[in-house]
Amino acid sequence: MKKIEAIIRKSKYRVVKEALHAVGVNFFSYWDVTGLGNEKEGHVYRGISYSTSDIQRRYLSIVVNDDFAEATVKAIISSAGTGEVGDGKVFVSDVQECYRIRTGEKGGDTLK
Repeated sequence: MKKIEAIIRKSKYRVVKEALHAVGVNFFSYWDVTGLGNEKEGHVYRGISYSTSDIQRRYLSIVVNDDFAEATVKAIISSAGTGEVGDGKVFVSDVQECYRIRTGEKGGDTLK
């Protein structure tokens, strides 16, 4: 099993969610997060300077079987990208085991 974590623009969340549903990912968790980016300049709005180094993003956490990881990553990258700095990152790591709390069963079948 693989854990796929993605940090994306909040404005792209709906498109990414639809792309994930289209490839069969029907369950994942997400959080609104703030991070620091490479953008160093601020913006001025009505005479007040705002820092843009603190960036609002959405963090997705998805666990899939190994054979489904590549399709999931491709769906995220193709739907989240704008070609601009700050599109986000995708991280893939191994998951040792998964348990279904209700039944106690374990393994990849618990993801279905």
